[in-house]
Amino acid sequence: MSELAGPPVPGLTKLWTHDPVTAGPYRLVGRLGAGGQGVVYLGEDDAGDRVAVKMVNVDLSDPRARSQFVKEIAAARRVAPFCTAQVLFAEVDGERPYVVSEFIEGLTLHRHVRERGPVTGNALHRLAVGTVTALAAIHSAGVVHCDLKPDNVVLGQDGPRVIDFGIARALGNTETASSRVMGTTAYMAPERFRDDAIGPPCDVFAWASTIAFAAGGRPPFGSDSLFAVMHRVLHDPPDLPAMPPVLDELIRECLAKDPADRPTAERVLVRLLRQDGRVTEPLRRESLLEVGNETAGAPTPDHPLPQVTPTAPQPSPTQGPTRPTVPTQARPVQPANLPVQTRPAHLPATEQGVGAEGGGASRRLRSEALDAWGISTALFLGSVGAAAGYVASSAVGPAAAVGAVTFVVVYLVRLLVATALGRRPDRG
Repeated sequence: MSELAGPPVPGLTKLWTHDPVTAGPYRLVGRLGAGGQGVVYLGEDDAGDRVAVKMVNVDLSDPRARSQFVKEIAAARRVAPFCTAQVLFAEVDGERPYVVSEFIEGLTLHRHVRERGPVTGNALHRLAVGTVTALAAIHSAGVVHCDLKPDNVVLGQDGPRVIDFGIARALGNTETASSRVMGTTAYMAPERFRDDAIGPPCDVFAWASTIAFAAGGRPPFGSDSLFAVMHRVLHDPPDLPAMPPVLDELIRECLAKDPADRPTAERVLVRLLRQDGRVTEPLRRESLLEVGNETAGAPTPDHPLPQVTPTAPQPSPTQGPTRPTVPTQARPVQPANLPVQTRPAHLPATEQGVGAEGGGASRRLRSEALDAWGISTALFLGSVGAAAGYVASSAVGPAAAVGAVTFVVVYLVRLLVATALGRRPDRG
C-alpha cells in the first residue's frame, strides 16, 4: 500500500499484486472494498485530497452500452449534495472504466452495527432522516439508486451519507436482466424479482429494510439462502425490531408488497420532520432537503433540531440544472440547483394516500396467479392426491380426477389467501 498523505483510514487494505496504482490524476493508495460491481480504491491527488475510485466490471465496447452508461453517470452527477457522496466524474475511454466520487471518512452502517450494535434513539431518527433525504435528492434528479443497503450508507462526521447511487443502474443497463441482478437480495423489493419496472419505489423499500437493519441488526426478511429470502420478500410480512411508533408505521408502509402502496421518499421525509414539529406548512423541495440535511447532521442526540422557516410554494425553475461544486470533505451550506421537474416543487404537510386499493388488489391477484412457488406447491399436492387415489382405487381415471381436484382446490385457496394477506390493515 502506498504511503498516505493524510490520516489513516479505517478498513483500508493493501493493493493486490495486479491492482492499478493510478487512475487519471489520482494515486491509488489502497482498497476500500470490493463486490460484484467492481473494486473501490482510495485515491489521492498531488494536494492530498482524497476521493473514492470505483473500477467497474463492465464491457463498454458496445457503443449503445457505452452511451447508456455515460447517460446514467451524468444523471448521477446532477444529484444535489444533500446527505450524499457526490459523483465527480467517470472515465469510459480507457480499458478499465472507473467512476470517481467524493470520499466520506467513516464506518459503513453495516460495519457500525456489526461492531457496535444497533442504532437507537435520536441517532436512529437522524439516520432515517438523513438517508431518506438523500433518496429524495437522488429521485428528484431522475436517478434510481438500485442498490441501497447498509454497506452503501457511510456514517460521516457530519451525518450519514448515501454512496454508490446510480452506478448499479448504469451497470444494469449495459447487460441483460438474466446476466446480472442489480442489488442485494435482502434489500430488494418484490417487483425486482418479478422483472417489473424499476423505479423510486424500489429504493423506498430498500430504505425501509436498511433502517430496520440499523434498529435490529438483521434484515427484515432474513439473510440466509437467496431463494428463502426471495420467498419471504414476495409473500411474508417483515420481521421488524422494536422501533418508535411513528417510524414503525412508516417502515411497514414502505415495505408494502405493491409498489403503488409505498409513499415517496419526499413524503416519508415530510412525515419524519413533522414528528419533530418542524414542518407545519408547505416547503419548497430545496428547503425540505436542506432541513433534512441539517437534522441528520445534528452533532449529539440531545442537540435541538434546526428551526425551519416556512416558505410559500414557488414554481419550479425553468432553466436547466447546473452541476453543484462540492468540496471533498465538507457538507455544502447552500443547496444546489435541482433539475426541472414536471411535478410541483413543494410538498404539503398533510398527505394523501398513495395508490388505489382496487388497483393494488388487482395487481396482487395477477402476480399471485402467476407465482411459480404457489403453482409448484399446488402441482406437488395434486400429484400426492393422484397417488393416494391410485393406491385406494387401483384405477387411473379416478386417481387422475382426485389429483386434478386437489390441484385446483389448493391453487385457488392459496391464491385467495395470499392475495388477502397482501393487503395492509394498518394503512392510514
